[in-house]
Formats: sequence, structure tokens, C-alpha cells
Amino acid sequence: MKKVGWTRSIHLKFVLIFMLLILLTIQIIGVYFVGELEDKLKANFQNSLKERVILLEYYLREEMVKDRKEDDPTLESEIDNILEDFAASDISEVRVIDSKSRIIGTSDRNNQSIIGQRTTERLVKRVLAVGLDSEDIYLDNQTGNRTWVFTAPIQNGQEVIGAIYLEAKIENVYSQMEEINSIFYKGTAIALGITAILGVLLARTVTRPISDMRRQAIAMAKGNFSRKVKIYGYDEIGQLAITFNNLTKRLQEAQANTEGERRKLSSVLSYMTDGVIATDRKGRVILINDPAAKMLNVSRETVLSQPIVSLLGLDENYTFEDLSKEQDSIILDYSTKDHPYILRANFSVIQKETGFINGLITVLHDITEQEKIDMERREFVANVSHELRTPLTTMRSYLEALAEGAWQDEEIAPQFLDVTQNETERMIRLVNDLLQLSKMDSRDYRFNKDWVDFTLFFHRIIDRFEITKKQNVDFKRILPDKALYVEIDPDKITQVLDNIISNALKYSPEGGLVTFTVAEQESHIEISVSDEGLGIPQDNVEKIFDRFYRVDKARSREMGGTGLGLAIAKEMISAHDGRIYATSIEGKGTTITFTLPFDREQEDEWS
Repeated sequence: MKKVGWTRSIHLKFVLIFMLLILLTIQIIGVYFVGELEDKLKANFQNSLKERVILLEYYLREEMVKDRKEDDPTLESEIDNILEDFAASDISEVRVIDSKSRIIGTSDRNNQSIIGQRTTERLVKRVLAVGLDSEDIYLDNQTGNRTWVFTAPIQNGQEVIGAIYLEAKIENVYSQMEEINSIFYKGTAIALGITAILGVLLARTVTRPISDMRRQAIAMAKGNFSRKVKIYGYDEIGQLAITFNNLTKRLQEAQANTEGERRKLSSVLSYMTDGVIATDRKGRVILINDPAAKMLNVSRETVLSQPIVSLLGLDENYTFEDLSKEQDSIILDYSTKDHPYILRANFSVIQKETGFINGLITVLHDITEQEKIDMERREFVANVSHELRTPLTTMRSYLEALAEGAWQDEEIAPQFLDVTQNETERMIRLVNDLLQLSKMDSRDYRFNKDWVDFTLFFHRIIDRFEITKKQNVDFKRILPDKALYVEIDPDKITQVLDNIISNALKYSPEGGLVTFTVAEQESHIEISVSDEGLGIPQDNVEKIFDRFYRVDKARSREMGGTGLGLAIAKEMISAHDGRIYATSIEGKGTTITFTLPFDREQEDEWS
């Protein structure tokens, strides 16, 4: 997480809030105090001068109403004397005006020329007219100083006999106010500085645990729940820190439980043989386990966020809403011409308590083998039914003919009985082969194994066939001159060789050659029987070991075969930990080869 800068930190906000509060308080107090002080100073200044003007008005009125003799001083000289005594440092000039607006005296010694002139002052005319005091403040444009002008009437009873015009230097009052404001500003700056220092200290006491909780929250976001917030007190912030520590502990426990459940789920999904796919509420893949990815031949990274209907190849027939409502399984057939591959998909909706669909779980089962087994079972039942129906139908036909009187015919009756007997033996062989396969499929089937010299054993079997053969077929033996001891069940291997050699004789042409070979390998021996018959088409070579499979079905039935001989041979060789296979060239012949485990150390002991 990005570090918070000083300009955005809560420290600065606390300090600014304290400073603004102090500044606002000082300003409110200052405005009120300075305003009141200014008014008070102005009022004191003006009242002191007004009191002097009242006294001056008394002296001037006495002189103006006094009866004068010829030898008495003139009014102007008396007024000049009075004004000289009235002079003060705060007063710039005092003028005395009679009732006819004529200036009869001034305190300004440099401006005596205006005596005798008529005044043009508006305030003076107003006072002479109404008999009331008048005042105003003027600003000198040249000096920038302010001047207070006060005009008072001189009354004799109810008659206005003159006016006093006073100009005073009120700028001193404003200078004092400026000095007071300067002192106030300095005090405000000092107070703000002290407030900033105290604000920082106070903010640290508040923000230190908050900063600790912030760092803890960042650590928790990264998965570290081991840190604890230091508790500096038991006020509201301290209680918050305690609660935060408890929350951290609870989150650590919950995270541990969640991680444990996640690992369990991951382990279950990893070791499941079935494929599992989970989607979000829009049908996009959010989880797929390895079996599902393997079944669909995709990589986990490429299918995440891909629609489930596209992943399963159901775009044309289904939508995500259709799958969420699907109650039955859907069969996914990915089979090719050479390789069958079938999956069954079951769908389960993930719902919230409100019933809102939050996603979909898809479980994939590989049912290729099951379908193959079902198909083989159906084919097996059909083959058994067909194999049993054919001889039974033949026997019924001949028995019906015998029952209708054919038994009395000395030529036909023996033929019919011979056919019936052959078909009966054929059914017996079929049933015996089926019983043997059934026993080999059962788990409790056991072999009676013994150590046998396979070279001698094989010679005896070949000798038996060579003596009893009815076809004009030659035998060729390529067998080692030494003894090869293997651990086998002689009866079962005899049956395997009987089936293989019988097939070789059946399909060998007149004057043909059957070759018997035993080859010694490192860990096994290879036994081969080759004929010079018609051979097997290359596409059918691997199928000849399937149950009831025949390359030429019509010819096989004519020769009394059941189609189970090589299937039985395959089961028996597999039970001996060997392998059986065929190679064939069409028109030239077929070779059946099987292997048996061979231990040289055991062979040396027998030798």
C-alpha cells in the first residue's frame, strides 16, 4: 500500500484543526476587542475635546454678548486671547464664526488672513441653521492623515449667535490602534506556534495507535496475523486497539480454518478420479481440477473465464441457463474413428439462501470403459444367443424330420443322427469354453503351477498333433537343444497350445508348413506357431483375441470353432504374467506368439 504523505496525514489535519480553532477564536476575540477599543479611544478623544469646546463656548458667548465701550479691547482680540489659551497639541485649528458666517477668530497664527472672511464650510452653515452639533472625519489626500472636525453652536438663550469650528488630529488614535493590532498579531502568531507544537504532540497521542493499526491492517492484507497493536491507554482509542487485536486473532483463526478447508478441498479435488469444474453465476469457469483438464485435454490456464458450454462443446444445443436446469446427465461423445472416448456430465447448481444461482458445479465421469463393457456385454449376449440358436435350430430341424419318420430310412437316419451329435458336441464345447472364461474372470480362480522343462513339454505336444493330424501338413521345429525350465500350469498351457496349433492346422492349406519356434530372451521365452494359410487382414489382427471374434465366420462354424479359443488363451497367458499377440501377412500366413517369464538363476539350479 502506498505510504501516506505528510500533506495527507491525520497529524497535519489535527494540527490544522487546532490552529484553525485557535485562530478563529483569537480573530473573533480580536475583532470584538479591537473594535470596542477603537470605539472607546475615539469616544474618549472626542468627549475630552467636546468638554473643552463646551467651556470654550461659554467664554466666547460671554465675550460676544458683552457690551463694549470705546476704550475696551475689540471682540477679535479677546477671542484671539481665548483661543491662545485653548491651544493644545491634539487640536490643529479652532475657528470662531459669528451668526453671519464671518470668521472672527482662528487659533492658527499662520492663517490670520482668513479673519473677516465668510466661511464656506458645510458643517458650519448647518450648525448656524439648526443649532445642533455636527462632526465628521476627513482624510487628507496629501498626508494620508485623518482629521476630526467638530462644529458646535454658540447660543445665547435660544438664539444662535455664532459657531465653533474645531479641527483635531485623530490620527494618533488610529496609530495607537495599529500598535495594538501589531501586538495582537504577534500574540496570535506566538499562540499559533505554541498551538502547532501542542497540536503535534496531542495528535501523536491520538494518531500513534491509529498508525499502528494501519500498519497492522497492511500486514493483515499481506497475510501476516502475528503482529499486535500496542495499547497506549484505555480510552476510546485504547479500546479500539484492544478490539483490533481481538479481531486480528479471530481473523487468524478464521484464516487458518479457511486455509485448512481449502487444502482439504484442493486435496480432494486433486485426488478425485472424476473431473470437477466450477463456474461463476455467469457460467464462466473459475475452477477446474487436474482430472477434468486431462479428460478435456486442456490446460487450466487457458480455460479459466471461458464459458462452460464452450468448454464442453455444447454451444449449439445448450445455454448456461439450460445446464442449470438440467436434471439428467448429459453424454459427451468425443470418440474418433479409432479411439472411443465418452464422458458423462452431471450438473449441480450452487445456490444462495435467497435462491439466487451463484454458479454451477459440473462433475465429469469417464464412461468409455463402461460403455465399451456394455457394448461387449451386448455383443457377447448376442453372440452366445446366436451360437446357441444355430445348433439348436439345426438339431430341432433334424429331430423333427426323424420324428416324422426319417428314422426309418436306413440311409438318412444315420446322417441326421450324426449331424445332431456334432451340433450337441459343439454346444457342449461352447458351454465348456464359457464356463472356463467365467472361472478365469472370477478372483478365486487358481493355477497349479510347477517347474517344467518347456523344450521337452513342447516336443510332446507337437508329437501328439503330428501323430493325430489328418491334414497333409508338414511340421518344422526350431527349438533349443537345452532344457528351459519355466514355472507354469501344464494343463492350462497345454490348452493354449492346443487352441493355437488347432487353428494353425485348420487354416493351413494342403501341403502347407506349420513352424514351431522357441526363442530364449533375457527375462522370458517366446513361443511361436506359424502357418501358411490365408492370413488375417491387418485391421483385424488385434481383434482375433476378442471373444466370439472370427475372421471368416462361415468357415469357422463349418470347422466347429466357437470363437473363444484365442480369448481363453489370452486370459491364461495373462494369468502367467505373459503376453500374446499375432502377426500376419494376408495370403501368406499367420504367426501366433506368446511369452512366458523365464528366470536364468532358477534354470541354472534345475540344470
